Amino acid sequence: MSLEIFEHRVVGPLQCNCYVVGDPETKQAIVIDPGDDADGIAEVLAERQLVVTAIVATHAHFDHIVAAQRLRELTGAPFHLHAEDKPLLPWMQESGRLFLGVELPAPPEVDTDVDEGDRIKAGEVELEVLHTPGHSPGSISLVSSEVVFSGDTLFAGSVGRTDLPGGDTQALVDAVKAKLFRLDDDMPVYPGHGPATTLGEEKQSNPFVGAAARLWTPPS
Repeated sequence: MSLEIFEHRVVGPLQCNCYVVGDPETKQAIVIDPGDDADGIAEVLAERQLVVTAIVATHAHFDHIVAAQRLRELTGAPFHLHAEDKPLLPWMQESGRLFLGVELPAPPEVDTDVDEGDRIKAGEVELEVLHTPGHSPGSISLVSSEVVFSGDTLFAGSVGRTDLPGGDTQALVDAVKAKLFRLDDDMPVYPGHGPATTLGEEKQSNPFVGAAARLWTPPS
């Protein structure tokens, strides 16, 4: 069964990519990284007659989860997060004040911890969880046979920042090379911010983790 991207919406002041994906036959769907605009996402779900089976965040930074609780309440779907990012949830409101100067809602309630090898299902579509830490301790990527949703681990021409609480540059580089770069070169990558790319393109030209890497030197 081919995965369909029902909706790609850029949300919130930090321009997070929120994806609604799933099974076009059963109309079951997964919401990835609901960083804002819960009501707008819910409208799309209603218009497309989609039934949400899961809401999942690739990590717990506020720009990826602001709308998660509202969507959880509107859809009744469980919210999934890696356990190692749960300690970041209390930082959500403080980070909203720090980065945006606004008061954000309380962080979402986590229904299900996800970890390496878990599968999140919508009809016949499955997304496998890869634990790809570095941007945050519990950062994950979601992989089907056709596509990678990389969160803030891997971008077109870049990687996620590692200077926030729990960040680890070495862990991020290792995760990309050991897990993502072992997948097929022609695999499309849909990141947490910015345009889509392919794994082959990033293997060759990404200045942080690719063959052309010049800005990162492995430890001696």
